[in-house]
Amino acid sequence: MSTPTPRPSVLFVCVHNAGRSQMGAAFLSHLAGDRVEVRSAGSAPADTVNAAVVEAMKEVGIEISAETPKILTTDAVRSSDVVITMGCGDTCPVFPGKRYLDWRLTDPAGQGVEAVRPIRDEIEHRVRALLADLTISPTA
Repeated sequence: MSTPTPRPSVLFVCVHNAGRSQMGAAFLSHLAGDRVEVRSAGSAPADTVNAAVVEAMKEVGIEISAETPKILTTDAVRSSDVVITMGCGDTCPVFPGKRYLDWRLTDPAGQGVEAVRPIRDEIEHRVRALLADLTISPTA
C-alpha cells in the first residue's frame, strides 16, 4: 500500500488580488484540478476582480466573476509550499523552507481586455511550466 503524495500548495500574491494573482490561481485550478491546493491574496485587496481580467479569462473558458479579492495573511504564506509574487514588492512575508518565485508581469489595472490578453497568456504559460516542475500533468 503506497502512501498518497501530499498535495502541493501554491499561493499567488499581487497587490490588489484583482488581476494577475486571480488569473494565476484560476489557471492553476483549471489545469491541476484538485491535485494542487490553490490560494490567491493581495497586500491591499481591491473591492472586486478587474472586469477586463474577468472578460479575458472568460474568453479562454474560465469563469472567475464570482471570485473576490482576499487579504494576504502570514498563515496563507506559512501553509503554502510555493509562493508566487506578482509585483507585491517586500510586503510578502518570507518563511524558511518555502519556494518563492517572482513573476514580473505588467499590471492589468486600468487596462482594457486587449491589454490583458497578453498578460493572461503569459500567466498561462508560466502556470503550465510550474505544473511541469511540480510533475503534475495539466488536465486541459
